[in-house]
Amino acid sequence: MKHLFLAGVALATPATPAIARQLTIQDVTMLSRIGAPTASKDGRWLVWAQRETDLANDRGRYDLWRLDLSRRGAAPEKLAAEADVNENDPQIVGDTVYFTSDKGSGDGAVWAIPITGGAARQVTRFAGGFGGFKVSPDATKLVIWADRKPGAPSLAPPMEKKAADAGSGRTYDRLFVRHWDTWADGTRSQLFVLPLTPAGATGDGVAIENGLIGDTPSKPFGGAEEVTWSPDGRTIFFALRQAGEIEATSTNLDIWSASTDGQAAPTNLTASNKATDTLPTLSPDGRSLAYVAMKRPGFEADRQVLMIRDLASGSVRALTEGWDRSVSSITWALDGRSLLVTADDVQETPLFRVDATSGKVTRLTKEGHVSSVVATPKGAVIAMNSLVAPDDFYSIAGAGQPQRLTSVNAAKLAGIDMPTVSRFSFTGANNDTVHGYAVKPYGSTGKVPVAFMVHGGPQGSSNNSWSYRWNPAVFAGAGYGLVAVDFHGSTGYGQGFTDAISNNWGGWPLEDLQKGLAAATAKYTWLDGDKACALGASYGGYMMNWIEGQWPDRFKCIVQHDGVFDARAMAYETEELWFDEWEHGGKTYYEDPAAFEKWNPVNFVDRWKTPMLVITGEKDFRIPYTQGLASFTALQRRGVPSRLLVFPNENHWVLKPKNSRQWYGEVLGWMDKWTKAQ
Repeated sequence: MKHLFLAGVALATPATPAIARQLTIQDVTMLSRIGAPTASKDGRWLVWAQRETDLANDRGRYDLWRLDLSRRGAAPEKLAAEADVNENDPQIVGDTVYFTSDKGSGDGAVWAIPITGGAARQVTRFAGGFGGFKVSPDATKLVIWADRKPGAPSLAPPMEKKAADAGSGRTYDRLFVRHWDTWADGTRSQLFVLPLTPAGATGDGVAIENGLIGDTPSKPFGGAEEVTWSPDGRTIFFALRQAGEIEATSTNLDIWSASTDGQAAPTNLTASNKATDTLPTLSPDGRSLAYVAMKRPGFEADRQVLMIRDLASGSVRALTEGWDRSVSSITWALDGRSLLVTADDVQETPLFRVDATSGKVTRLTKEGHVSSVVATPKGAVIAMNSLVAPDDFYSIAGAGQPQRLTSVNAAKLAGIDMPTVSRFSFTGANNDTVHGYAVKPYGSTGKVPVAFMVHGGPQGSSNNSWSYRWNPAVFAGAGYGLVAVDFHGSTGYGQGFTDAISNNWGGWPLEDLQKGLAAATAKYTWLDGDKACALGASYGGYMMNWIEGQWPDRFKCIVQHDGVFDARAMAYETEELWFDEWEHGGKTYYEDPAAFEKWNPVNFVDRWKTPMLVITGEKDFRIPYTQGLASFTALQRRGVPSRLLVFPNENHWVLKPKNSRQWYGEVLGWMDKWTKAQ
């Protein structure tokens, strides 16, 4: 796997390789990160935003890059890259690249630059900030999404006068009170349309949601993939979950259509489905709307089936009903005869082609995680990564192998030896086949201690993908053999396997982990099973707390990040209630306390004995930091060696470069203390 997808054009490499060494978190935090690309209609130009790390200011900054796809072996070049300015979110329409820039204004604006290069010009000048934009295919309109008070007629910020004796307290009458990492402030992400002329997009636009109350795109993770234009620029399709009293318990996103003049109320195209409908994607001819739909209301990890709606007749077809995989992204091929989709599949996230008529699915890539897709006249350009390689761009045509287009981090990774990844499988709970992988440090000849990593989700996967947070190659670089198991509940094995974790958090998954670690240490003699540390975040953090009480004699140490400690408190403190309630049988805690208590780590604190590092973020509202404080308190009162790391400026994830370095310093230091210093 070290030489994954190296076929294709020759790329420049340093003339004199650096002395070989292992990967570190210092390397990872300084890597360049490519964003989702946009391609010109003729297929000549590829443009993307690229993030570089500004370590001094503890942040990332973005420039625009382009690549001439018509020239074999062409090198990427900067298109817009002003110092101390962030250029991001590029979109090519015609011969112009539109993008966001924070130049000269804290609110930001949409700018434009010729694809061939030249001077950039400012397109919008409204005040109040915004979240994103899309240009209509005919370049006559612009849709902006921005946080404004519900019912705002335009982007113009309202004139609000605060009483001189007003206090700082916030008041609420319904949930959400807070979401992910932000307290509710009474605004909603809404859509506004502005006319676009050669002189720019003047004015404050017009609201098109007409009475709907919800967030478009959805929060906290929705983006441009939830908003799309009709080819004639007269209609916008978008995903929105109506709020009301049920927002915190509802997964009912719907697909809506709205006229761009804002005169008519939007139409709900998926009102009959009370579960999630999202990712509206219009066919090139504008006649068919593709989207994904779940079936079970309240279940955020249900299978996403690819749907096709004929906009003229209103008829809907479930195109991938017979394919037991969950579609995670949609791109129409330019000829409209097929769709390019991604989906988890046995520890990979390949690109698939789905025939728009028959629904026949063809796998187009093998190993690797396809993170973004853009269609071209010859096929597609994809961004792809793996456990041992960050994202780069590849072209793919027909059933041919992906051809490498870029090697963005070649110089930064020169001289670094990546670890070796091996796959294994075993018979787990319910006599099902369970898959895992082991990551061996490059050049190691003797036994190495084990880092036993448990993924979050819980409906997720320890798959073949690069991570800037939990990176297996960094653990291997520090001298650990990392082992990961896709226990029951993981994605990519069919919906039945994914469903198996619900109301079963501490059952089959723990059995899989126990059998998986035994299988790995038996198969790979270079793993020192007597010197193992378990670690995980989110659901993986829950499992660390569960292991403390259910498997207390197996590990030398544990690292628990943002894990559930007390299911009762979690049921009342978390924000997206649909998740916690579905995972415990679909009822509230007060309706069925036994379901929550069955797998509750707090009930087994009397067994805790394994040294634990506890990590949490004060801005984590998904699994609030009070859960971490409670874990640490339990450890301290039990006299178990323990340490607490709290990030005041991080949420459920650790994102800032300096914090990431501190995180790894603490985690690897804790693991070294208990597995190497004995």
